[in-house]
Amino acid sequence: MKIDVLGVGFNNLTLEEAVQAGAGLVEAEGFHYTVTPNPEFLLTARKNDAFKQALLGADLVLPDGVGVLYSAKILGRPLKSRVPGIEFAQGLLAWMAGHGKRLFLLGAKPGVAELAAANLKSTYPGLITHDGYFQEDGPVVEEIRASAADVVFVCLGAPKQELWMVHNGPATGAHLMIGLGGSLDVFAGVVERAPKTFQKLGLEWLHRLIKEPKRFGRMAKLPLVLWYALGARIRRH
Repeated sequence: MKIDVLGVGFNNLTLEEAVQAGAGLVEAEGFHYTVTPNPEFLLTARKNDAFKQALLGADLVLPDGVGVLYSAKILGRPLKSRVPGIEFAQGLLAWMAGHGKRLFLLGAKPGVAELAAANLKSTYPGLITHDGYFQEDGPVVEEIRASAADVVFVCLGAPKQELWMVHNGPATGAHLMIGLGGSLDVFAGVVERAPKTFQKLGLEWLHRLIKEPKRFGRMAKLPLVLWYALGARIRRH
C-alpha cells in the first residue's frame, strides 16, 4: 500500500527493500517502470495532470528528496527513509551484473552515455550496456528492442522522462524502466555527487546549489511543498 504525499503515492521502503522490489520487477513478465520524485516533482504534478498520472501509474515510487520525507512527516504519514534514485540504480546494477542482465542507457549529452557505459562495465564486469541519444522516439524504441535490454535508465529530465516511459516503454520489450534525471552525468564522472556528509544530512540540494547558483530560482520554490503539506494537515483536522 502506497503512502499519499500531496496526491502522489509513495512506496514505503528502505533502499535495500526498494532494490529487492526492483529486481522482482526485472524478473516479472511484462513492462514496469519506476519514478523517483523529489519536491520539485510534487510541485509540477499539481499543475501537470499527465505528469501526475505518470507518477501514479508507476510500479515503484521512491522518495528522492528530503523534502518528501519532511512533507510525509508533517502529514502524519512518515516514510521509512529517503531512497535516492542513483543509489537505487547502483544497488540494482550490482544485482543485474550478478544475473547477466542487459542495460540500456538513454539520455544525457552526446558522449556522456558512452562514458557512463564504459565506467559501469569496469565497476560491474558482468553488466551488458548499450547507450542511446535521440531526436525521434520510433528509432530509439526499435534500438532498445533490438538490444534485448532488461532494464533502461531513462535520463531525460522530468517530466519528459516519465511521460516517455509511459508512452514508449511497453513497445521496447524492456521489463523495467527507471527515470533517473541527471544520473548518467554522475555515472560518467562528468558531475560529482555531494560529499557523504551532505548526503547523510539530506543536503545534496544545498551542495548542488553551491555548485550551480543559477538553480536558486528553482530551489526557492521547494519550501512550498512543506507549506502545502502543513495546509493539508490543518484542513484534515
